[in-house]
Amino acid sequence: MTSSSDRSPAVDVVSTRTYEIRTYGCQMNVHDSERLAGLLEDAGYVRAPQGSDGDADVVVFNTCAVRENADNKLYGNLGHLAPKKASRPGMQIAVGGCLAQKDRDTIVARAPWVDVVFGTHNIGKLPVLLERARVQEEAQVEIAESLEAFPSTLPTRRESAYAAWVSISVGCNNTCTFCIVPALRGKEKDRRPGDILAEIEALVAEGVSEITLLGQNVNAYGSDIGDREAFSKLLRACGTIDGLERVRFTSPHPRDFTDDVIAAMAETPNVMPQLHMPLQSGSDPILKAMRRSYRQERFLGIIEKVRAAIPHAAISTDIIVGFPGETEEDFRQTLHVVREARFAQAFTFQYSKRPGTPAAEMDGQIPKAVVQERYERLVALQEEISWEENKKQVGRTLELMVAEGEGRKDDTTHRLSGRAPDNRLVHFTKPDQEVRPGDVVTVEITYAAPHHLLAEGPVLDVRRTRAGDAWEKRTAEKAAKPAGVLLGLPKVGVPEPLPAVAGGCAVD
Repeated sequence: MTSSSDRSPAVDVVSTRTYEIRTYGCQMNVHDSERLAGLLEDAGYVRAPQGSDGDADVVVFNTCAVRENADNKLYGNLGHLAPKKASRPGMQIAVGGCLAQKDRDTIVARAPWVDVVFGTHNIGKLPVLLERARVQEEAQVEIAESLEAFPSTLPTRRESAYAAWVSISVGCNNTCTFCIVPALRGKEKDRRPGDILAEIEALVAEGVSEITLLGQNVNAYGSDIGDREAFSKLLRACGTIDGLERVRFTSPHPRDFTDDVIAAMAETPNVMPQLHMPLQSGSDPILKAMRRSYRQERFLGIIEKVRAAIPHAAISTDIIVGFPGETEEDFRQTLHVVREARFAQAFTFQYSKRPGTPAAEMDGQIPKAVVQERYERLVALQEEISWEENKKQVGRTLELMVAEGEGRKDDTTHRLSGRAPDNRLVHFTKPDQEVRPGDVVTVEITYAAPHHLLAEGPVLDVRRTRAGDAWEKRTAEKAAKPAGVLLGLPKVGVPEPLPAVAGGCAVD
């Protein structure tokens, strides 16, 4: 673990300088952006008001490189900011993340008004690089080839007062032909179990009641420290932490998903009955072409074991349609697995070339019209299954952790929203008594839609929690601070345990 003395020193800046971070890609990038925000605030910057749209003194792009048009999107946004920067002396623009790691000097060549380019391995240097760019009046490009400090050693400005990401590893040892992550984030590096548990305990002491263990391939955890059962042991250890009510993790890989992990999930009360298990394809030939080291039988076997041990588990997945060489029969095999597995939810993607990946150069690229038609068939099937699976929840009594900002129509319907233990989204009737994000309510499910549930009757019970207290404290701190200096409310409730954006790089 890197000590505080190994970090980049804080930079003195004018106290009124504001920052804005724009995040693209997977949950790894979302968590990295929390670190970037923490670093900037530690250095004296304050968060710009929501909706500032590039009017901050420092605008940071935390980029993703897994989609074919990722660079076009970045340069379009940078072009939009160019006239603002020209008219505002002292404004700075920084580009970090996977695309920065990949393109390096190309970014400054195409957008010379960018001040700082930094990679996935040296996010801790951002404040220093901004100051250096200001003093030297020239762009600073610094891309580390290997991890300088585990991200969890850096300051953090977390988006939620009651739920948190906790990174257990970075990087990935797999070589999937559609994925560029290993080239940009490096080989897997595991964090010491004691450091992980210490962070969780500190978060719980602050009021957090739900954590999501985060890694490119979480159940490979232990390969770097020589313990094949390290992940199941970590789950069980989380079960001993007083005050930690909910534990989730994302994303695992079928290759490394072992029986000891299933047992730990079933036997540890605060590990939630939810599993995100990426399929990608149901066809054995396509899985081989993807370099996915499992086949259809192995995948369905995992699903069967999980359902036997955890009958009410909600299982979700990722599926790619139109991978190079995919035939109609290959696609039918994917539909077969979807019917057999009966996923609660599926994140479905049309194959998109990732520059720098083997799949981008493969023969048999599928015409767009064929991919679109298959995609629509898959979505229709999964919608039908999701609705049928949700209907099975009607009549059940569930405990929900109240969320913030997840029900877009809650204000007009006079409802609140929360997440069930299996992570299903539930909209429920607002009770007469005060209910805060982070509190727990008990409701009976009365209606099911494909993507959410309703509890239209009265709330059966309200349990005020330390997590709700933490949310209330943060809200009060916001109200007490002058405009422009506040830390701000969390924009989301429970961090999504699934890819934040379609095609995110943590999708295994």
